[in-house]
Amino acid sequence: MALKKSKTVRLFGAGGHSQIIKLVLQENNHKVSDVFDDKPENCHSFFKSITVGNRSNYDALSAEGDPFIIGIGDNFQRAEVARFLKSDFETAIHKSAIIGNKVIIGKGTVIYAGAVIGLNSIIGKHVIINTSANVGIDNKLEDFVHISPMAALCESVEIGEGSHIGAGAIVMPKIKIGKWCTIGAGTVVTKDVKDHCVVVGNPERTIRSNKFNFPNKKLTN
Repeated sequence: MALKKSKTVRLFGAGGHSQIIKLVLQENNHKVSDVFDDKPENCHSFFKSITVGNRSNYDALSAEGDPFIIGIGDNFQRAEVARFLKSDFETAIHKSAIIGNKVIIGKGTVIYAGAVIGLNSIIGKHVIINTSANVGIDNKLEDFVHISPMAALCESVEIGEGSHIGAGAIVMPKIKIGKWCTIGAGTVVTKDVKDHCVVVGNPERTIRSNKFNFPNKKLTN
């Protein structure tokens, strides 16, 4: 599945996650017009030309022009940028990804090589479906979720806003994971998880809460 709305995209963030997005775009014959980052001196060597984007002054980033993709892997930071950046957003979907029928994919979402999304699933805005992740049928992923490489979500799973499913984790059918949770790598989730929980192990166990203050300005794009 290729991009449909634009042949050029702006990136916010120039780390490792952003370079993979750029490769996905290039494979779909799309171009990156500009790359913005708060600290360009710390950026990945893949990027040769970077514009300083001050996260404390989003008004300086024009809403006019190409849509953005936020190339930040950290869910909290990606959400922070998305909630205040005045722009339209685009998706990036690798050509090798398998997308089932009647799947809804929100703006700003990126889907990496080898990922599978089952039919009737709903994927929110600014979600990351990482390399070879498997999202089963009838899943619902809210905004800013990150499904790490090789993670598997079985049938009818719900993942709350901002939650991170670690590499190789398995979420059993009809499980609901709350908002802003962290599911550790290799964890097997067999029961519902409340908001803000950090869960690890097989079988799973909750080890702590990761509550934090979060900007409450609504995402409008």
